[in-house]
Amino acid sequence: MGYDVMIWEELSSLQLAKAGKSLPVMVNISATEQHGNHLPLGTDRIIGDYFCRKLNDRIADKVLLLPNLSIGYSRHHLGFPGTLSLSHSTLIAQLEEIVDSVFAHKFTKFILFNSHGGNQALGQVFIEKMGDKYPHGHFFMMNWFRLAVEELRKLSESGPGGIGHGGEFETSLMLRIAPHLVDENNISSMRNIPTFSWAEGDLLQGAEVSYYRSMSSMTKNGIYGDPRFATADKGAKIEKVVVTRMTEIVNDIFNISASE
Repeated sequence: MGYDVMIWEELSSLQLAKAGKSLPVMVNISATEQHGNHLPLGTDRIIGDYFCRKLNDRIADKVLLLPNLSIGYSRHHLGFPGTLSLSHSTLIAQLEEIVDSVFAHKFTKFILFNSHGGNQALGQVFIEKMGDKYPHGHFFMMNWFRLAVEELRKLSESGPGGIGHGGEFETSLMLRIAPHLVDENNISSMRNIPTFSWAEGDLLQGAEVSYYRSMSSMTKNGIYGDPRFATADKGAKIEKVVVTRMTEIVNDIFNISASE
C-alpha cells in the first residue's frame, strides 16, 4: 500500500479500501486501573499502545492497528480508587462486534494484543469463539509479557514476585515511555502478601495452580512486585526484546496464505 503509518483511525475510507486484505488487523486491549501510588491509571494502555506503534514503525506495511480498547476486565482492582472495569461478557461482546466489522471489510487475520493480566482468560475465550464463528479466519492473542520470556527474565533484578503489577517491568517501561507520569517519590518496596507457593506467579511466569484473589488481598498498596529496581534503561531493553519478538510473529502471521 505504501503508507508510512497503517493506523485504522488515521486512514481515510479510500485508503482503507485499498489496504491489502492479507494484513493482520491488531487491537491493543488494556485497562484503566490503579497501579499503586507511583504510576498512572492508564499504564496498561500506554504500554500496549507504545509497543503497537513501535511495531508499526518497523513493519507498517504488514500490520493494521485498530483504536485501543482502554477499559478491560479489572473488577479485582475495584478496591483501589480510579479503577474502571467492564464485565467479561461486555468486553467479549465488544470485541466480537469489532471483528464483525473488520471481517465485513474482507480482512481475515485478527490479533488481540493484550497488555493487562486480567484480560488473559477472556481473551482466550474470545479467540476460540471467533475461530468457531469464522472458520476461514485466523485469530491470535499476544500478551506482551509472555513474549521472549527467557530473554526478559535475564533483565530482572528484583527476584521472585518482583515483576508483577506496578512492579519492576511496568515501572521501567513507564520511565522509558512517559517519565513525566511516574511519581518516583511514591515508589515503595515490595508489599506482596504471600499465599500457597503453588499459587504464586508474576508477569513472566504463571502460577502452577490458578487461585482467584482480589488485588487488595494480594497487596495493601496496589503494587504486586518491586518497582525499586526499575530504570528507564531497563525499559529500553524490555522494549527491544518485546518489539523484536512481536515483529517476528506478525511477519509470520502476515505470510499466512488465504488457503491455510
